[in-house]
Amino acid sequence: MIRLFRVFIPASVVALLFSETILVLACYLAASLFTVNFDPVFYLIVQGGYWRILAVTGCIIVGLYFQDLYTELRITSRILLVQQVCLAVGCALLFIALLGYVKPELVLGRWLMVAGSVGVVIVLPLWRVFFARYIVGTLRSERVLLVGNSSILGEVISCLLEKPEFGYSIVGYVCEEMPCDFPIPCLGTLPEISEICKQYKPHRIVVGMAERRNRLPMHELLEIRFGGVIIEDAADTYEVAMRRVCSRKIQPSQLIFSSMLGPRPHAIAIQKFYSLVISMLGLIVFSPFMLLTAIAVKLSSLGPILYRQPRVGTNGHIFTLYKFRSMYDDAEANTGAVWASVGDPRVTPVGRWLRRLRLDELPQLWNVVKGDMAIVGPRPERPEFVELLAHQIPCYRQRLAVKPGITGWAQINHKYGDTELDAMIKLEYDLYYIKNVAPALDFYIIFHTIKVMLLTRGAQ
Repeated sequence: MIRLFRVFIPASVVALLFSETILVLACYLAASLFTVNFDPVFYLIVQGGYWRILAVTGCIIVGLYFQDLYTELRITSRILLVQQVCLAVGCALLFIALLGYVKPELVLGRWLMVAGSVGVVIVLPLWRVFFARYIVGTLRSERVLLVGNSSILGEVISCLLEKPEFGYSIVGYVCEEMPCDFPIPCLGTLPEISEICKQYKPHRIVVGMAERRNRLPMHELLEIRFGGVIIEDAADTYEVAMRRVCSRKIQPSQLIFSSMLGPRPHAIAIQKFYSLVISMLGLIVFSPFMLLTAIAVKLSSLGPILYRQPRVGTNGHIFTLYKFRSMYDDAEANTGAVWASVGDPRVTPVGRWLRRLRLDELPQLWNVVKGDMAIVGPRPERPEFVELLAHQIPCYRQRLAVKPGITGWAQINHKYGDTELDAMIKLEYDLYYIKNVAPALDFYIIFHTIKVMLLTRGAQ
């Protein structure tokens, strides 16, 4: 695993991204050798052909990313894979053609474009199949032994089995007393852990016992640790695999004595600066869209254009959040504060599209300028929901340690929540963000938010 942007990314994903970038470049460079009528070196270097090829390559890689081909490496259908590569190449060519009207020198020659694109459509699917079958398997070099019967360990097992690109090869688990229904072999019980380690030679041991008190084999684990084997708590593995903090394992003492827990003052100060800059630029750039949206809202239904609603900000401060109205006027007059649901009848036809495209949230840029919000942070919740969830979920109020955001780690990783379970999962993502808050993570989230917006994911 490689840590980039304060996030653990599998080495196989980084290797795949790098290798496919090289292959796409190679396809277009090779095409230039056969389609350019004069010296290819002169075309690539003097006439700037290399930069045009880089632009096309970048567009294709972004197209693959938008189809989650760097999130899920498993190939469920080879036909679907070819279709996805064709779609990425087609969208890249269309985008470059549109750019050509603005800057014609960015467009590649017709036959170079055709030959290079055909090469990409043939080479990339073949490389993907080879990579998934042979390369990912060789990168799974870390043998992992699990200890315990806890439900958290079960979730970790499911995640690691579904994502072989993480590089973990699970050899089995050591049960506490009786074997449970984990989908991996039980290798023995706690008293046998030393012999099991000698036999299976794990590189890492993950401990996730339902009850540790007076049951954890401390002496044996100490000897194993000094033998060079990494031993970690299941909650830490959960955080790396799930990219969220395990709220069921959180103890107040862990938060108090943690040296890694944010928010760090210098990171918050930097965030305040670039949030202000981005929000002011956003208000200028998106002002035409905001004007058109305001007209659409006014013509579609009776009521005000802007919807004002109290939300909970930093340290419990109540502020007024601005959105374009997407519901009928007085939609909650009879129901009070309730979560939005799929096919919510309170939402207007125009409002449904505004929510899908996230255009209803553009006025929140003004909340950022005012200092009530940041560009990135936990979702701002209504006071009624905060009071309800704070009594039901431990550590819920700790998400108020930073400013709420227009987008955030929970928003890009989990669907819109309308249950207590969803609220708990989003809290785990929020605590992960607070623990790792940094400019690098913020811009990573902003980049992923563009995909979420364009693909209209998670709206409700």
